[in-house]
Amino acid sequence: MDSHENHVAAVTRLLRSCAYRHDLHRLFSDCMEASAISISNSMDVRNREPREKRYLDIVGQYERDIVELFPQVFAGIVMALEAEPRDALGTVYNSLELPSADKGQFFTPWPICQMMAEATLGDPKLIQDMIARKGFVRAMEPACGAGATFIALAQTMRAQGINYQRHLHVTAVDIDARVAHMACIQFSLLHIPAVVIVGNSLSLEMRDHWYTPAHIMGGWSAKLARCDSEPTASSAPNENPPVPTTILPPPAIAERSEHHVAPRQLSLF
Repeated sequence: MDSHENHVAAVTRLLRSCAYRHDLHRLFSDCMEASAISISNSMDVRNREPREKRYLDIVGQYERDIVELFPQVFAGIVMALEAEPRDALGTVYNSLELPSADKGQFFTPWPICQMMAEATLGDPKLIQDMIARKGFVRAMEPACGAGATFIALAQTMRAQGINYQRHLHVTAVDIDARVAHMACIQFSLLHIPAVVIVGNSLSLEMRDHWYTPAHIMGGWSAKLARCDSEPTASSAPNENPPVPTTILPPPAIAERSEHHVAPRQLSLF
């Protein structure tokens, strides 16, 4: 068992140790939401007040020793991702036997995520040429889970000598708020510029938006809006058509719309 797996196993044991006192589904969900709120409130001023109230509501339901377990879980995930940047929370989630087959929840194994990332990127030169023209590429997924496919994509870009923290932006959607919080945590810790949307990609209902620190610090709302306002060159070789601006964060967080069109299957453009 490597260092990453040791840390993941330790986090799993921490959470399982509370199973005799609290329902694991609820405890894990609350731990993930509280952690995501802690990250969000460090940067996202617009949502800070309602999310801080939600945080206090969450921790107010638990005994002191359970609340003190939340930062221990968070620290374990930090150490797991430092040891090896791959999907840690998805592994914990599966180890606790929390995924719901009735809801169609099946987490993609890490080696398959890596294979998909390599196939999506294709020829490194084409991606580098696209970055040279536009400055970055965008990736979208309408059922992101804990974000394993995006983590694999970021690491594949890194292996190809591309700084994903500057040249990749992610829009991730999932109908399950719990796994959306998991994705937000992992994207934030790996400094992936991203907006994570809690919503239904089929009905186009979008309920909540979580912006990673890398998105806010990098001024990505303005970058994306500026990119979408530029005319598309007709001579651009073999690129997907531009995505409607309604699925992307608008220029400023304070002005964002509540109506979004759901992103398509994982793609780069």
